[in-house]
Amino acid sequence: MNQQHNCDVLIIGSGAAGLTLALNLAQLADVIILSKGPIHEGSTYYAQGGIAAVFDENDTIEAHVQDTLVAGGGICDEDMVRFTAEQAKASMQWLIDQGVEFDQRQSASGNTEYHLTREGGHSHRRILHAADATGHAVQTTLVDKARQHSRIRIFERCNAIDLITKSNKNDKASRQCIGAYVWNRNIEKVEAIHAKKVILATGGASKVYQYTSNPDVASGDGIAMAWRAGCRVANMEFNQFHPTCLYHPQAGTFLLTEALRGEGAILRRPDGSRFMPEFDHRGELAPRDVVARAIDYEMKRLGADCMYLDISHKSEKFIKHHFPTIYERTAKLGMDMTREPLPVVPAAHYTCGGVMINHHGQTDVDNLYAIGEVSYTGLHGANRMASNSLLECIVFARAAAEHITENLHSNSSIIRIPAWDESRVTNSDEEVVIQHNWHELRLFMWDYVGIVRTDKRLQRALNRVTMLQTEIQEYYRHFKVSNNLLELRNLVQVAELMILSAMERKESRGLHYTLDYPETLNHGSATVLTPISD
Repeated sequence: MNQQHNCDVLIIGSGAAGLTLALNLAQLADVIILSKGPIHEGSTYYAQGGIAAVFDENDTIEAHVQDTLVAGGGICDEDMVRFTAEQAKASMQWLIDQGVEFDQRQSASGNTEYHLTREGGHSHRRILHAADATGHAVQTTLVDKARQHSRIRIFERCNAIDLITKSNKNDKASRQCIGAYVWNRNIEKVEAIHAKKVILATGGASKVYQYTSNPDVASGDGIAMAWRAGCRVANMEFNQFHPTCLYHPQAGTFLLTEALRGEGAILRRPDGSRFMPEFDHRGELAPRDVVARAIDYEMKRLGADCMYLDISHKSEKFIKHHFPTIYERTAKLGMDMTREPLPVVPAAHYTCGGVMINHHGQTDVDNLYAIGEVSYTGLHGANRMASNSLLECIVFARAAAEHITENLHSNSSIIRIPAWDESRVTNSDEEVVIQHNWHELRLFMWDYVGIVRTDKRLQRALNRVTMLQTEIQEYYRHFKVSNNLLELRNLVQVAELMILSAMERKESRGLHYTLDYPETLNHGSATVLTPISD
C-alpha cells in the first residue's frame, strides 16, 4: 500500500511563488510544499536583476503599464497588466516585511531611499534589487520563514508525477483536482498526497532547449501535468532567450543580468565595434527579443562564436559595488570585467506562455491553481519585460492566497486516493534510451524552434516530437518511474505545445520570429490550445 499524505493545501514548487503562497496561507491551513530538488534549487534563487515596482516619485503606475504593454507586442491582457502594476508596491512591501533587504542609498536631501535601477523596456528607474543577486535574497529569506513555520511541511527531492482529478458531482463534464501522485526520490517510492486545493508553482520549461540559463529543474512539469488534467494553455510559442549568457566552457548556465546594460554596458562585435544602434533606436536598452535576435544575427553573419558585453568604461569601484556576484564569478574564470568585455551568447531563459488562469490564479480545473512562470496571466504578452517575472510570482501568489482563504473549507472531507499501480512494470535496463531522447529533443528544439523559425523547421520538429512521444510513452508504461523519465515525459509534451502554438501564429511578433511571415499583423491575440477530452 502506498503511503498517503493529507493536507489542506498542496503547493507543487518551492520558488518565490510557491513560498509566498505558503506563508500567506499557513496561519489557517496545513501546507505541504513539494520541491523537486533541494529547496534552494530553482529559478528564483539564480535571478540576478530585480523586481519592478513604482517607488520613484517621478514614476507612475500608468508608465509601468504602458512599458509592459509595449514590450508585450500588442497582445498583453491590459486588465492583468494593470492589476499587476497596481499590486506591485504592496507586494514588495510584503517582501520587505518578511526581511528581504533591497539595496538603499542616500538621496540628495539626505534621506535613505531604495536604490532603483533601470532595465530594458522600462522608461524609468523602477527595479528594486539586492545587489546583483535579488533572487538569492528573496529565496533564502522566504525559505527560512517557511522552515520555521509549524504548519508548513517541505518535501524535498519529490517529483509530482500527475495531478489526481475526479468528476464534479453536479457537473460530470467538469473536473476537480484532489491531489497528486509523487515520486519520492529519497525512498524511491510513489506516494499520494490528498489536498483540498492544489497549486502549480513549478516554473517554466526552458530546459527543452539545448542552451538555457535555467537550472536543471525547469522542465515544464506543471504545464504538462495541467494539460494532461484538462487545462488550456496559451502563448506557448513565446520563449524568451536571454541575450547575454556568459560564453565560457566552465560557466555552465551563468547569465549576465540585464541591469548591466541598464547601467551602461555596451554590446560589441569581436572587432570592438558597437552594433545595437543599427538594430533599434533604444540600443542596448531595447527589449530582450530585439537584443537576442541582433546578437544571433551578428554571430551567424560573422561566423562568430559569441559577441561581447563591455562595461569596462565604468569605474572599478562602481562595477564591484553593483555587480559583485558577476565580478567574482568571472574573475574565477580568468576574466576582469573592469578592464575587458565579457563574451556572451543568447540562451533560453523564460517561458512567457503557460497554464491559463484568472485574477485569482484559478485554472480550468476546480481546486487547481497555477502561479508564477508556469502560468499564463496575459502580463507578458509576446515578450516579458525585464523584472516583471518575480513581480508576477508575488502578486499572483498573494491573490491566490486571498481566494483560497475565502474558499478553503467548502470541501472538507478526506478522500482515499487509489494506490499507484506498478505491478506490471519493471526496472529499466536501458537508461541510455532516455539520455539519447533527452539530447535529441533539446537539440532539435534549439535548431528548429529557436530564435528564428520557419514553417519547414517547425514541421520537422513536430515530426520528431511525435515519434519521441510514442517512444517515451511506451517506455513509461513498461518501466518504473525515475527523475529523468518524468522530466523527459513532461518536456516532450511541452515541446509539442510550443511547436503547435508556433505553427498557429502566421506572423512575427515579439519573441516569435519566422522567416515565412516576417511582418506583424495589425491585430493580434493570444494563441490558446485546448486539450481534447477523453
